[in-house]
Amino acid sequence: MAMMQQFGRTKSVTKRSSKYVEEALYVWLFKDGGSEVSVRQKLNEFIKSRKRVFKWEVGDTLKKLRQRKLYYPALKLSETMAKRGMNKTVSDQAIHLDLVAKARGIPAAEDYFKNLPESSKNHLSYGALLNCYCKELMTEEAEALLKKMKELNLPLTSMPYNSLMTLYSKTGKPEKIPAIIQEMKGCNVMFDSYSYNVWMRALAAVDDVSGVERVIDEMKRDGRVASDWTTYSNLASIYVDAGMAEKAENALRELEKKNSHHDLSAFQFLITLYGQTGNLLEVHRVWRSLRLAFPKTANISYLNMIQVLVNLRDLPGAEKCFREWESRCSTYDIRVANVLIGAYAKEGMLEKAKVLKEQARRRGAKPNAKTWEIFVEHYLMNAEYDLAVESVANAISIGKGDGGKWVPSHETIKTLMEHFEQTKDVEGAEGFLEILKKATESLGAEVFESLIKTYAAAGKTTPAMRHRLKMENVEVSEASKKLLEAICVE
Repeated sequence: MAMMQQFGRTKSVTKRSSKYVEEALYVWLFKDGGSEVSVRQKLNEFIKSRKRVFKWEVGDTLKKLRQRKLYYPALKLSETMAKRGMNKTVSDQAIHLDLVAKARGIPAAEDYFKNLPESSKNHLSYGALLNCYCKELMTEEAEALLKKMKELNLPLTSMPYNSLMTLYSKTGKPEKIPAIIQEMKGCNVMFDSYSYNVWMRALAAVDDVSGVERVIDEMKRDGRVASDWTTYSNLASIYVDAGMAEKAENALRELEKKNSHHDLSAFQFLITLYGQTGNLLEVHRVWRSLRLAFPKTANISYLNMIQVLVNLRDLPGAEKCFREWESRCSTYDIRVANVLIGAYAKEGMLEKAKVLKEQARRRGAKPNAKTWEIFVEHYLMNAEYDLAVESVANAISIGKGDGGKWVPSHETIKTLMEHFEQTKDVEGAEGFLEILKKATESLGAEVFESLIKTYAAAGKTTPAMRHRLKMENVEVSEASKKLLEAICVE
């Protein structure tokens, strides 16, 4: 029963026949953990078994998979159930469209939308496609689609407007948001708390804090939308950014009052924002409240708390919290260890950082790209360039957690290439380029210009350099072209 409560709905599945999955589908899929690999394996087992499930289970499972950003398994489940004849409502189709966009890209989502029956092309499916455009920052497409929705006289809620306003915020165009607000008012579109929050953020982006306060007042006067804890976390964050610590803490007290249902995210925002005001006492008080509300405290909560303590330079407090987590955790999460490893490295306590890295490895948490990135930064800071290169190589070989390639920052590449140039280390530079090629297909002109300077400084020649530049489709500066004449000697 506890497992059922963890995942939400608690409809009984105990009385159904053996033709059905013996547990609620979402419980069964997450039985071996929440990683994409384990969920995919359990999903494949379910598909091969041909066992049945109720439609409500599919909906709840898709919701959980989307919340965890497991879009590929979610799409596969949605497609499998459609093939088995499970009817999709228009709302289901909108969710499917969103999954297609996230798993296969916008063109695939557009094709799915085009092939929907005309009766399914309503405000939900249009809204889903609009949201996809906004997520991908496709401004022209989003604006054109909203215009078409208006032309078709589709019933408009706050959702498409919220998506467009979020797009404007992300693309650095907060000045466009007031016009959207006025249009919503003119069309009698009812605001929700998200509408107010994004409006507040837009005003904050142009340093109009008094305007933000007027929005809060308007929200209270309107009365149709009750402010929730997100409203006050947003307001507190705006005050923090504006350097108004006292007003921020007043907003945080309101946030706490609104968190009557003990939302975990609200606790974490409280800890983070009190940390940003520098109030260590309140950070610890809220942490105690969180621990009481969630005795089985999640890794992510410890991660957040330890990071806040590190930011407040309370290293002893961070170490104490880390030891508590270590003694209780069921899964040793390298991300939690990385926070303390980073703190040790920043304070010059490299041996402690190394010991913790090995300790994590022994507990089954191998260093990830972020772990090695921490060591890269430390070694560069201390001019230990060989060790920095070695750490870059380790990070690249591991890659990102989502399967993508990890690429060192521009500053890291620039610093290392300048080092090779200054020390006339052609062999080191070439070796570093070989490592970089494993992470990126294009090294770029700046890297090759530095390599050319390194050859020139070392007085070495390389007849093949012009051919390499041609193969890489790189155009170097006039100064580098002059150096090429000296180093590209047969």
